[in-house]
Amino acid sequence: MSLTLDEARLRAGALSSLSYSLDLDLTGLDTFRSHTRVRFRSTEAETFLELKGALSVSTVVNGEAVEAAYDGGRVALTGLSTDEVNAVEVIATLPYTTDGDGMHTFTDPADGSRYVSAYLGMDNASKVFACFDQNDLKASFAVSVTADPADTVLANGAVVSRDAGRWVFAPTPPIPPALLVVAAGRWHSVRWSHEGLEFGWHARRSLAAELDRDAAELRRTTEACFAHYADLIDEPYPFDSYDQVFVPGLNWGAQEMPGCVTYRDELLPRGAITDTQRAIRAVIIAHEMSHMWFGDSMTMTWWEDTWLQESFADYMGYRVAEAGAGFADLRVEVEVRSKPWGYRSDARRSTHPVAPLATDVPDVDTAATIFDGISYAKGGACLVQLAFWLGDEEFMAGVNRHLTRFRFANATLDDFVESLAAGSSKDVRGWVDAWLRRPGFDTLTVRRSGDVPVLEREGSRPHAFTVAAYDSALRLVGRKRVELGAEPVRLPEFAGLVVVPNAGGETFAGLRLDPESWGSLSGGLSRIEDPLVRAVLWSSAALLVRSRDLSADDFLDLVEAHLPTETRPDIIEGVLSEARSVVIPHRVPAARAAGAVARVAAAAAAGLKASTDDDEQRALAWAAALAATSADAGLLRGWLDDDRIAAGVPVLPTTRWEAVVRLASLGEADARFIAAERDRDGTVEGDLGALRALAARPSTIAKEAAWEAMLAPDVDNRRFGALASGLWVAEQAHLLRPYVEAYLAEAPKLATRGQAFAQEVGRAFPRIALDPEQLDGLRAALADGVPTILRRSWEDHFDDRA
Repeated sequence: MSLTLDEARLRAGALSSLSYSLDLDLTGLDTFRSHTRVRFRSTEAETFLELKGALSVSTVVNGEAVEAAYDGGRVALTGLSTDEVNAVEVIATLPYTTDGDGMHTFTDPADGSRYVSAYLGMDNASKVFACFDQNDLKASFAVSVTADPADTVLANGAVVSRDAGRWVFAPTPPIPPALLVVAAGRWHSVRWSHEGLEFGWHARRSLAAELDRDAAELRRTTEACFAHYADLIDEPYPFDSYDQVFVPGLNWGAQEMPGCVTYRDELLPRGAITDTQRAIRAVIIAHEMSHMWFGDSMTMTWWEDTWLQESFADYMGYRVAEAGAGFADLRVEVEVRSKPWGYRSDARRSTHPVAPLATDVPDVDTAATIFDGISYAKGGACLVQLAFWLGDEEFMAGVNRHLTRFRFANATLDDFVESLAAGSSKDVRGWVDAWLRRPGFDTLTVRRSGDVPVLEREGSRPHAFTVAAYDSALRLVGRKRVELGAEPVRLPEFAGLVVVPNAGGETFAGLRLDPESWGSLSGGLSRIEDPLVRAVLWSSAALLVRSRDLSADDFLDLVEAHLPTETRPDIIEGVLSEARSVVIPHRVPAARAAGAVARVAAAAAAGLKASTDDDEQRALAWAAALAATSADAGLLRGWLDDDRIAAGVPVLPTTRWEAVVRLASLGEADARFIAAERDRDGTVEGDLGALRALAARPSTIAKEAAWEAMLAPDVDNRRFGALASGLWVAEQAHLLRPYVEAYLAEAPKLATRGQAFAQEVGRAFPRIALDPEQLDGLRAALADGVPTILRRSWEDHFDDRA
């Protein structure tokens, strides 16, 4: 069972003055040894420690060995002193994992090197050591690790000593147990000193060339973000070192572990790295660095305030990567990737306020379901609106007041509101109630009173945003800041012009334009000079498809007409992702899926033809899409043979595997061909690509083999995801009917492996159009007992197709 809100409140009220000493022995091949010493005061004689899945446990309480009750998830503690400091020792033997939850182990097929890393977060710390695993029981951690003498070990604190494979790290300031990290392996490292601190970037030894390729940029981005945070935030950086490590098998995109951030190593791509990948990675670097203050120093009290960490990191990530690290026009990325995720999340039955009530998050399993497009994308967008409404100086003054008040402590929404309101004459509490306490999003509409555009609001929130006005040739004529409430706003100065509300992406709202404006914009979208306005309009079109105000065919018309001449690779990639992963599976019947995919391929071919001569970055974006959608087997085989798209444009490793998977799905790549590609690659990415390709083949034998491999009890998170990705091919719905039913029957059992694997199972939902009978099957499955995390995922998939 996961920890409940009531249990956490009772335990937090009883315990204080916590500190841990943790000794981990990672030299075992199948299991590891965890020795925890925790000191604390208690007002109660009984409590419990979390410890999940231990194979053996011994416990000492205040110097006496006890037969503590252990039920596989908790160690019961009794006879505690209510006057003196209690000292509890727990020695446990625990299994390694391969699903990204707990002490994850990975052997690199490229060179046989083994890596062992503690991937925690949520309530996974108890899979590594006995602890009081909740956010508001922060404590200092003194960590030592015994590992293979050839390994390098990374952890939250600076290294104090190292001797014959034993590493001792400096005690941390108070942090939650879930933010502890240990990463051991034969890392290739780039280290340096800056501003009196030790910094480092680390990656698997087989990725040494890629780390060396990007080292200068990674260092430059890190230092630039660090300097910008020093300008923005009054509190100094709160930890004693700053390592960043690309790790294998991480479920999250990255994790903000204090002093040692972990990133999934897909963020260090083999071959070349595109400009879009560089920009997104810079945003993630800035995002995780913001957590050193928003989450690691100032930490939410309970999970209802996930937004206090993630929304701020989303907002700060884009802001600091742009203003500090110099990655231009990142608001474009927000509009084409981040906000659509937020809008989809906010339109489902599972929507929730950015800041729900604590009682709406009764346990940690429920908390795992709100790390979603609302806590990240919508929350970040709300903070953009708040800063625009308040003014940046006043906003940052309130933020700094809050971070100083709760340095190394826990905070709530009420605390944050108090920090903002203390320095503002505006109704901050009213704004917070309207924006953070209520689910759903408003729609900004445009109507005409004669020739005069009139702005209206469908909803209840105050909005501040920019309106852009264009002439009939879609040349910018003017811009104006508008504050829109319950009363319509007339724009007589823009009479007769095409208008776009929220042209700067300042607010979080849908758009419904007047017929004149929409007709001009949909006919000439590619002629609009400002890429941010183009991104806002593409995002609005996708949202109209979701609400069925725009058909999938009309959206694909826009793609074919305007995307091939788009100059921004990030817009190309964002729109194509929306078309392939949302519009086609959710709004195109299975019988027409092949035609819809062919339309995307036609747009990609036209875009590639228009870009190869003058823009490699655009060419790489189009090539990736064409590799995944083309039915021209000769074209794709030619790319594989030449290892290039055109003169000067290489086939990136990821694009190569997209081509192999596509060939397999067309019946043009057999098992021998796929095995040869896997052997040519020789990396874990090649192993996973081969699994995708084998699963994509259009035969019942291939589908059955993939399905059986997904059900294997020891399948790891990456293999499971690769198999599912290959299994579901939009044009193969007829072949996949039995596996829709099988998935609905087996997924609830698979989801019992843990929170992260349950999320992976949810992501493996059939990526094909479902007919009414299959939707009825999903409805019936939801009526049975479905684990919390999987239920949330299934309900979302149902609503996306409704």
